[in-house]
Amino acid sequence: MRDYLAWRMAFGVTTPSTNTVVQPEYDDMRPEGVTNHIARMVIADDPVDSDADFAKQIEDIDAALEDAVDRVMDAKPNAFILGISALSVWGGNVEWGEELKRRVRKVAGWDVPVTISSDAVVAGLKAHGVKRKIAVMEPYYPCIEPRLKGVLGAHGYEIVRFCHMRGKSPASYSVLTAKDMINAVKSIDGDDVEALVAFGANLPFAKLADEAERWLDKPVLQVNATTYWHALRTNGIADKIYGYGQLLSRF
Repeated sequence: MRDYLAWRMAFGVTTPSTNTVVQPEYDDMRPEGVTNHIARMVIADDPVDSDADFAKQIEDIDAALEDAVDRVMDAKPNAFILGISALSVWGGNVEWGEELKRRVRKVAGWDVPVTISSDAVVAGLKAHGVKRKIAVMEPYYPCIEPRLKGVLGAHGYEIVRFCHMRGKSPASYSVLTAKDMINAVKSIDGDDVEALVAFGANLPFAKLADEAERWLDKPVLQVNATTYWHALRTNGIADKIYGYGQLLSRF
């Protein structure tokens, strides 16, 4: 037994200080005997009106990674989850993600299992048997396109359509109605895509994605549900969890 509450697993999670979605969604999805412990990557909630503004936000988040990892490791977690999606693809290639994991392990001082969103999305698409064509909605700006295409393209996936929701500041990404998110996912759907991906850890779409899979009749991978699924499964926890998409309930 690790401890009384986390008798199976304790996850250390880092997410930006502006993020209001990762912590509640991860906690809603956690099985019995699993706990989540959050440290914040401190950034300012500065206005974002352009690709350059968005790139500066990601650079600030990247610079805050090691401090947040250091703080969360005080809780002595068994495994680590990077609770931000854009940073996982920012280098535009698979090696960027591998370097992020090396950075986390260097701070931790041991070979801690690390889950990042880019790995999780690829694993989720493969679990669903998606062959090639997908579409992506996210709260970001167009400069995310080459990054996502570079990482997912390396695994054979072609992104045929994007919906850039262009949040006006990092904290604003979660200030949305259900209609806003439903309209966004509908805007990228079509007979030419096999699956849809909601790529934004501060986009509160996990429960809506579960509904969307039924009325669109195809996989809809919300990044927090997908990342948490991947963290559970790669750490030997196979519990089925309902209400957050087919990855957690079927695979």
